[in-house]
Amino acid sequence: MKREDVLKLFPGRLREILGRANLDFDKLQEIRLRVNRPLILLYDGREVFLDGFGRQWSIRQKGYTVMQEDITGTLEYISSYSMYAYEEELRQGYLTVQGGHRVGVAGRAVVEGEKLKSVQYISFINVRIAHQIPGCADRLLPYVADGGGVYHTLIVSAPRCGKTTLLRELIRRISDGTESHPGLSVGVVDERSEIGGCYLGIPQNDLGVRTDVLDGCPKAQGMMMLVRAMSPAVIAVDEIATGEDIRAVETVAGCGCKVLATVHGSSMEDVRRRPMLEKLVSERIFERYVILDAAASPGRVREIYDGRGTCLYDGRSGSRLSLVETGS
Repeated sequence: MKREDVLKLFPGRLREILGRANLDFDKLQEIRLRVNRPLILLYDGREVFLDGFGRQWSIRQKGYTVMQEDITGTLEYISSYSMYAYEEELRQGYLTVQGGHRVGVAGRAVVEGEKLKSVQYISFINVRIAHQIPGCADRLLPYVADGGGVYHTLIVSAPRCGKTTLLRELIRRISDGTESHPGLSVGVVDERSEIGGCYLGIPQNDLGVRTDVLDGCPKAQGMMMLVRAMSPAVIAVDEIATGEDIRAVETVAGCGCKVLATVHGSSMEDVRRRPMLEKLVSERIFERYVILDAAASPGRVREIYDGRGTCLYDGRSGSRLSLVETGS
């Protein structure tokens, strides 16, 4: 990640504070701005408060107090002083900027009928830093793909456990191919621009040479569009949640496309407790379930199951399969 790409998102005072901080930007996960509250970073899995000189503290009283002008200035820098050009994205509560970083916003919601029209008086910003970890899926890939092709795979993970990073790398490896597996065409439905991090329609993250991205489109609709228009061998989506998403997954699987998807949860029990997902389990739509470990550091696989519920890997009984290790 380029340090300058992150710093240029912020106006003078914040840029100075972040620039003076002794940070490894590859470990920076989030930058949170809240009016009249301290500047907080999620850094290497822990919260850090920065003071006005860029020094790191663990207590909130030492943190630089974010002012409304810091919020306003950040929005102006991010939008190149053309907020109206980003109204549609803001209606979804976020912007995606060059580099694939996602800027979440909150404030006063303007609603007409039951439809959200816009967000005004923005007083809260969360800059989520996009990361790629080449090789992080190497040790998992044999469980997801073999000589017979790709398995329908569901990655189950609590927030901030690395599921999108893992999905992104699996897409790249399947698309590019390996010595033992030819590359396959992959269609990505990137509803919130988190997988490809598209900026002006161009993915900022490397998703492979055989990957097509449908950015900003609802998952269920996008999956069917890609099947009809792009003839992918694999469809990938992040965070399936609604009944429409589940029905689309069933339809895509029935069309002969393999599905890579993620869902929030911490165990197979979590998946089974959700009625729509339980249906996918009972019908054995997915052939692999990858459970990430919320108790360990981000990027740890706890368990892998096949479609029948047989445990193929249990990290609790031996050495863990780490997504951030590329060696043996």
